Amino acid sequence: MQPSRIRALARALRRSHLLIAFALGSLLVGVTPWLGVASIGPGGHGPIPRPGPVPVDGQTAKQSPHHGVAPANAMEPTAPVLDRTGWTATASDEETAGENGRAANVLDGDTATLWHSKWTGTPAPLPHSITIDMHRTAVVSALVYHPRTNGANGRPGEYRISLSGDGQNWGSPVATGTLADDAGAKTLGFAPQGARFVRLTAVTEAGNRGPWTSAAELNLLGDPGTPAATVDLPRTGWTATAGDEETTGENGRAANVLDGDAATIWHSKWSGTPAPLPHSITVDMHRTTAVSALVYQPRNDGLNGRAGAYTITTSTDGTTFGAPVAAGTWRDDDTVKTATFTRTENTRYIRLTVTGEAGNRGPWTSAAEIRLSGPANPAAHGSWDRITGFPLVPVATAVLPGDKLLAWSAYAVDRFGGSNGYTQTAILDLKSGKVTQRRVDNTGQDMFCPGIAMLADGRVLVTGGSNAEKASIYDPATDTWSSTTDMNIARGYQAMTLLSTGEAFVLGGSWSGAEGDKAGEVWSPDTRTWRTLPGVPAAPALTADPAGAYRADNHMWLHAVPGGKVLQLGPSKQMNWITTGGDGSITSAGTRADSQDAMTGNAVAYDIGKLLTLGGSPAYERTPATRRAYTVNIDGDQVRAARTGDMGYPRAFGNSVVLPDGKVAVFGGQEYPVPFSDATSVLTPELWDPATGSFTPLATMAIPRNYHSVANLLPDGRIFSGGGGLCGDCATNHADGAVFTPPYLLNADGSAKPRPVITGGVPPRAAAGTSLTVGTEGPVASFVLMRAAAATHSTDNDQRRVPLVSTAAGPGTYTVSIPADKGVVLPGTYMLFALDAQGVPSTARFITVS
Repeated sequence: MQPSRIRALARALRRSHLLIAFALGSLLVGVTPWLGVASIGPGGHGPIPRPGPVPVDGQTAKQSPHHGVAPANAMEPTAPVLDRTGWTATASDEETAGENGRAANVLDGDTATLWHSKWTGTPAPLPHSITIDMHRTAVVSALVYHPRTNGANGRPGEYRISLSGDGQNWGSPVATGTLADDAGAKTLGFAPQGARFVRLTAVTEAGNRGPWTSAAELNLLGDPGTPAATVDLPRTGWTATAGDEETTGENGRAANVLDGDAATIWHSKWSGTPAPLPHSITVDMHRTTAVSALVYQPRNDGLNGRAGAYTITTSTDGTTFGAPVAAGTWRDDDTVKTATFTRTENTRYIRLTVTGEAGNRGPWTSAAEIRLSGPANPAAHGSWDRITGFPLVPVATAVLPGDKLLAWSAYAVDRFGGSNGYTQTAILDLKSGKVTQRRVDNTGQDMFCPGIAMLADGRVLVTGGSNAEKASIYDPATDTWSSTTDMNIARGYQAMTLLSTGEAFVLGGSWSGAEGDKAGEVWSPDTRTWRTLPGVPAAPALTADPAGAYRADNHMWLHAVPGGKVLQLGPSKQMNWITTGGDGSITSAGTRADSQDAMTGNAVAYDIGKLLTLGGSPAYERTPATRRAYTVNIDGDQVRAARTGDMGYPRAFGNSVVLPDGKVAVFGGQEYPVPFSDATSVLTPELWDPATGSFTPLATMAIPRNYHSVANLLPDGRIFSGGGGLCGDCATNHADGAVFTPPYLLNADGSAKPRPVITGGVPPRAAAGTSLTVGTEGPVASFVLMRAAAATHSTDNDQRRVPLVSTAAGPGTYTVSIPADKGVVLPGTYMLFALDAQGVPSTARFITVS
């Protein structure tokens, strides 16, 4: 059968399968809160039950009618479970007298046997470590830890993971963090790289029950197709040749993989007598370059020829190709694939050899595009720190004074649903890297999918979500949570912002509570009560989402201005002015230029009265995202929107952060938004420059950040990016994050640039309209206030960059003026940065402006 006929048959079958899957999915939404699935057994010995996380109080949570079901592709990890044949394990210590607690037990495929640190006689003190020797070099991206099944003792709390090629030289840990104290399997991810030895070190015991560490099984995951700290190499001057190509029945020439057009493909010869597998294609870069990964894009017009089993080899002369630098099997789907090399190669020729068609449909191979990636230049692309593990999926985050990051998920660390009256929270100490966990019960609120506003006094107001009418306040000064008056309207996925008056405004939020009629209301810090705004209905701000208000009034982009007013500039293409005095009002501010609705996109205030909107899609899910970006300028009551440069990638569920120098970094997202899925992930962050209106690529991320991910500017000028998932027993839960160092802080060799230093003159509090006498270590060029911000669901209405007027008052002394207009510098906590003439920022000093 010819490939074209098989493609037609496959399309028909796929349509019927999709209809069946849709019907089953609709049924499951109604009757099944979450699906438990089998995971691959250790060493490939067949499926074993995946232990589900246990609520702290052992109770089963009530489920929400809006509780979704993770798609099938979210239930298995993208990275393959590595074959454990021939592996060995050794430990720093093990129990052999009181029980068989030998290290080898973590590789025996039996969860009833375990490794246990020595406990007879005098117990071996923490830390304890266990090391896996694969006896071969392989790309590794995660360690999967299975706790013992017969008790809680020995579950690791704080941990670190290190890699080595020879078992002697380990370098810095690739991951650190804190694990939740429950019976669930833990996937501890890190930037993929080639290694032979993997070491897990338990620094503490999760429940502080004793100086013990235990593990039932350990697995390692291979190449996830998400190389870290690389950038696409420019393809100018490249050529491609293939072992065979189709030129009779179609234009299937090898050169098509380099033309930038995904609609043209290379295809192995299929007319007449098809050329048998294997098929190979060789890229000649015509120069010697460091290469770290190959990116393979399957054809988008059918299934035939998708690469399955493959190897990649390199050559400097085009004749002699060495041992494979990558090998594996890609999934049978249309997502872009990446093969990470076990080592970076300085080479000219890269050969992809396909030994199996992914769906076993025939002896064919095809490719739409092939790209190569090389190591990032830190001075141009930035760099990523190690992965930090959290005891929960950080779905919402807020930056706090004292170099802390507050994070929370829902009633559980890895899933949501119902109205359970408590929330799992965590705090990351940015200086030490330690993460501490706390369950918050006293406010009676499950704070999943909330609105968030950073208050004038530095506290964090969290509203609605799973407990849709509730409101809670976190005080970083006392590290305490308290409740405040319930809202008048139950909400989830609503938008919030602080007003110039110091009050907090909320609008929309039909995800939780009754659908529709989610008019605005305002919370007063003086009376701690809410007043409704009947003149501010949500209807004018809705998108045209086919799911109706349930999706159309979510995650609005709000920007507060003087006089208690708010500009609602998205995600609806219609923008609106909102007043909050009396009954309030909402009137049109025009459309966002030629933009469509852009749900799950976001907006960032990068200067006074200037905002950038990025990405999104016409509907909440299952509609293609856009790569478009727009500027929105506010001049009094006039709003002007214009299209700026496009991003390199379409993004929905991405996160954006404005930097002290006025540039905007965007992280993660999907080209085709599907909640809980990591398909079509965008792993290349980008940086927008307001001076040029253009985006440039940054170093790639190690872990996808999509639905339920966050990003925050930190007080040292770096950026935290983390989270994603929260879908229960799925593989797309990312209970971790990483800190990105932007290029403005780095030299080409990765070393830190010299930075300005603020030495004094920054009080804890200052009034709007006052001037500060700020001391610095050496000359600086400018000062800027960056509002401490909170993020969830791609939205951060607290971000605000305020450049300041400053004059030199003497050597190392500057008079810095804070604007008097509270619509410009909203009341609240800010980070004050000094910048040198090259735009390199200092570490910030916190100041609360009132």
